[in-house]
Amino acid sequence: MRLTQPLFLLALIPIALLGVGYLVMQRRRIKYALRFATAPMLERLVPHRPRWRRHLAAGLVVGALALLAVATTQPQVRAQVPYERATILVAIDTSASMSAEDMPPNRLEAAKAAAISFIEQLPARYNVGLVSFSSNARVVASPTTDHALVVRSIDGLGPPDGGTAIGEAVYSSISDLQQILEEAAAAGSSGESAESEEERSPAHLVLLSDGGNSAGRSPVTAAEAAREAGLPTSTIAYGTEGSSATLPGGQSVEVREDTLRDLADTTGGRFYRASSADELREVYDDIGTLVGHHIEYREITVWVVVGAMVLAFAAAALSLRWFARLI
Repeated sequence: MRLTQPLFLLALIPIALLGVGYLVMQRRRIKYALRFATAPMLERLVPHRPRWRRHLAAGLVVGALALLAVATTQPQVRAQVPYERATILVAIDTSASMSAEDMPPNRLEAAKAAAISFIEQLPARYNVGLVSFSSNARVVASPTTDHALVVRSIDGLGPPDGGTAIGEAVYSSISDLQQILEEAAAAGSSGESAESEEERSPAHLVLLSDGGNSAGRSPVTAAEAAREAGLPTSTIAYGTEGSSATLPGGQSVEVREDTLRDLADTTGGRFYRASSADELREVYDDIGTLVGHHIEYREITVWVVVGAMVLAFAAAALSLRWFARLI
């Protein structure tokens, strides 16, 4: 929670003094009773343990005043707000190492199934695109709201072959996204508003790979380009952690994550590791929340005032019931 006008917290000082004054008066009342009451009357005037009812109403009033003081600061709370529109680019590694069978039937097929499940859960108004990469990268499907088309494109990926060009996948995603934004800007400039919904909606790249970069341009320079283009990239290191996987031909391939971790850190995305198909689905679920929502601060002054009113009414009602007076 944050306070828009924190200076108004000073209003809590007189309320605290009021509470202290109440405690002082209670102690003074006990002293007066001890001084002037006779022994037989003392137990009637000052019970050994004052009943909690005597103090509850006063405590509720002080609490209500404290909430009203907090309300003057215009408090706000963080809230996750879903985007109405967004552009999600999914980049999938189709290199030879994705034929490893540590994830049955193999890494690529398991990755495709999880990506399809992820896309099917995205809101209908989201633009979704697909990039595949091995020794080079290509845009298989430009961002579109036709999610069924992207799902069919994922189904058609493979067979695994070639090296791993992570940097090229990032550059291809940037280029495709910039082309879409330029087209949207041109379309928007001919209408009433120069800024279209596509320009305002956020974009995010989700890149899955099982190894380090072995072809194409450097992922380091690609990460800088993505950062400058405002394209956060969340990366998924996919494969059995801490071990190497054996390809059908007998070649051993070790899962590496340093490149993917650095790429996510540089671009403002998030790094994930998935060692099984189930973990990969969980990762995609988390990414869906990450890219589908943004944080906003929402004012809760009204609710704080309502809370103060509830306490005040409770104090009055209890006092009337127990002592036949308002407070």
